[in-house]
Amino acid sequence: MQSTDVNYKAINDVYKNAHIALLSISELLPSVTDADLKAELQAQYEGYEKIVGEISSYMAENGMQPQNIGTVQKVMMRGSIKMKTVIDDSRNNIAEMMIKGTVNGITELAAMQNERQNFQEKTADFIDRLLSLEEKYEQNLKKFL
Repeated sequence: MQSTDVNYKAINDVYKNAHIALLSISELLPSVTDADLKAELQAQYEGYEKIVGEISSYMAENGMQPQNIGTVQKVMMRGSIKMKTVIDDSRNNIAEMMIKGTVNGITELAAMQNERQNFQEKTADFIDRLLSLEEKYEQNLKKFL
């Protein structure tokens, strides 16, 4: 499949969206001292991990290679998380950071959902499922503010 294919780009964007969430949670978990927030983040991690695995399998079955997040983007994300948690590792701040990232993901997925007619059915399904998951996670995180 050509990398310029709109469906290939879309499924990669969904993959990256969930993968960034996994990386963010991995970076944040060591700073979380609140047991309830830690449990919520671990549950979210499992949800993202499941969908990343499903997308990876789908891509492999269809001869597509996931495009991973760039090293520079990873380093910048990790640095930002470390800096923000060193300054304030409160439950409120960590929940706020996760909500902001989740809302960014929701926004990206909602825009993709509006273009669903351009995507294969399975890609549109992954968009819908991840969007629903992230909307649920956003609501769950609000109780930690």
